[in-house]
Amino acid sequence: MTEAREEDRRLSPAEAIVDAAFRLFAENGYDETSVGDIATAAGVSRSSFFRLFGSKEMVIFPDHDAILAAVEERLAASTEKSAILAVSDAVRVVLFHYIAEGPLARRRYELTSTVLALRERELISGARYQQLFRQYISAWGDGSEESERRAELMAAAVVAAHNHVLRRWLRGECEDPHVEIDEAMAQVNALFAPASGPRAVVVVRTDQDLEAVAERLRSM
Repeated sequence: MTEAREEDRRLSPAEAIVDAAFRLFAENGYDETSVGDIATAAGVSRSSFFRLFGSKEMVIFPDHDAILAAVEERLAASTEKSAILAVSDAVRVVLFHYIAEGPLARRRYELTSTVLALRERELISGARYQQLFRQYISAWGDGSEESERRAELMAAAVVAAHNHVLRRWLRGECEDPHVEIDEAMAQVNALFAPASGPRAVVVVRTDQDLEAVAERLRSM
C-alpha cells in the first residue's frame, strides 16, 4: 500500500468524503461529479454519505449552524456598554473558523468563485450572519428610527469588514489576518462610535482660502 493510501486510511469517513469531493470537483467539475462518484472515491456507501452530509452541496460548506450558535453565544453574553466589543469578537469567531480550515477554505473559495449556485448559497449564509448582527445591535438601541438605521448599517459594515479580510487571506494577499481584522473592526467602530464631543458644520464660499479658514478654526 502506498504512503498516500495509508494517509487516506487515517481520515475519518467525513474527512475522506470532503477530500474526495474537492478532488473530484477539481478534476471533473462540480456539476459533473455525483454523490455516487464521491462515495466511491471516499470508500464509503451512499447511505453513509447522506447520513454525514445530506447533500453534495453540504460537503462544501462548513457547519454554519454551529458557527452561528457560537456567534450568538458571544453576543448574548454582552451588554449595551460592551456591544461593540462583542460584535468584534463575534466577527473573529467566524473569520478564524475559516482560517483554521487552511487549504480547505482556499479550495472552497476557488470552487464557489466559479459555480454560480454555490456562490448564491454562500451569499445566503452571509446574509444570515448580517441578520444576526443586526438583531443584537438593534436590541442595544433605543428603538428609534435612527437607532434601527444605525443597526442596519453597522451590521452590513461588520460583515463587509470580515469578508474583506477573509478574501484577502484566501487570495494569499494577507500576511496576518489577526492584525487586519483588528484594523478593519477599528475602522467600523470609529464609524459608529458616539462622538466624543460636540460637532459643528462649517459652510465656506468656494472663493475662500480654505487654509485660512482652517487656521481660524484651529485658533478658536
